[in-house]
Amino acid sequence: MAKPDDRSDNAEKLEEAVQNTIENLEQSEHYLDEHSVELSPEESSALRQKNENRRAAIDSLRSEIQDEQEYAE
Repeated sequence: MAKPDDRSDNAEKLEEAVQNTIENLEQSEHYLDEHSVELSPEESSALRQKNENRRAAIDSLRSEIQDEQEYAE
């Protein structure tokens, strides 16, 4: 038998994911600032692309949080 859909803590879990992603983004940017001269162009480019992906993920997660909050109302 399938479990009922319990969305009561989805927004909280999504907000935690946003915070974790922001922390990872900030750490990566700090790393790039401190060690960019030591990185190969490929490594630097890969980290910058990953950060762009993180920014997109943050936007997407925030949109999901809004959806969850609207669902809860």
